Amino acid sequence: MSGLGLLALQGGAGSNAGSLAGAVLVFVVNLLIGAVGIHTGARLIVDKDVGYRRAVFTALIGAIVWAVVAFFLGWIPLLGPLLALVAWIGVINWRYPGGWGAAALIGFVAWIVAALVLYALAAIGLFEFSALGIPG
Repeated sequence: MSGLGLLALQGGAGSNAGSLAGAVLVFVVNLLIGAVGIHTGARLIVDKDVGYRRAVFTALIGAIVWAVVAFFLGWIPLLGPLLALVAWIGVINWRYPGGWGAAALIGFVAWIVAALVLYALAAIGLFEFSALGIPG
């Protein structure tokens, strides 16, 4: 994956990581971590229309949009990953008020928060450093 590729689901949940249940657990945890980042960013930047359920849906749709754009355009050096990032920010812009600037700031805060949460979880050995819904 490229440097700006979608942070893939990576199992680090012990022996269950290879099973379907382990994969579902890793998916859900990574999605929730991505949603925590988006929710925190939205609370800090726009502080309205910021329910956690909204953040989970935004993280899920954002991950799907990122993956689709990266799949079709990610092979283009520099432009492909940049377009995937703009598409992800576009999802945030669609889901939250404040325009493109606010969406970019929400995305930046989301990335920082998710990185900190993932670092903490990786430091105590629970999961690898990855999140669904937050580009890396």
